Amino acid sequence: MSLAVRLAIPADAPTIARFNALMAEETEGLALDRGRLHAGVNALLADPQKGFYSLAEIDGRVVGQLMITFEWSDWRNATFWWIQSVYVERDYRSRGVFQALYRQVEANARERGDVCGLRLYVEEHNERARRTYEHLGMHQAKYQMMEIDFVLEPNRPAR
Repeated sequence: MSLAVRLAIPADAPTIARFNALMAEETEGLALDRGRLHAGVNALLADPQKGFYSLAEIDGRVVGQLMITFEWSDWRNATFWWIQSVYVERDYRSRGVFQALYRQVEANARERGDVCGLRLYVEEHNERARRTYEHLGMHQAKYQMMEIDFVLEPNRPAR
């Protein structure tokens, strides 16, 4: 088994969109709008200011991904890299795929000098993911996330 991590290119968009749809269904029971999803993946791939995708390949086949987006911290005068859209195909889980993706991103972030840290969201009941992130050195932040979602929950009443 030959595991390699690389940056995504536009030709990877269909695989990334498929993985995102599978992840949303598996973790949150959401069926994403495929047209919107494909447009979103292509928008990020076309604009490095939005972020980037890292892909894990085994023997030339993409089996995992994560996306990085950026958050400026005025307190630190540097950027947090947010890890999002994490997905590893079922048959390749617990085989070091996510760890390889994470370690490559972490190393790249540390080398740059303008990145102050890594952050990610974890679904509140996903204990397996939480343990994985803790094993890699991450810890529970003191913040809780709040949101209003105009796209996935457009009919949620205002208060």
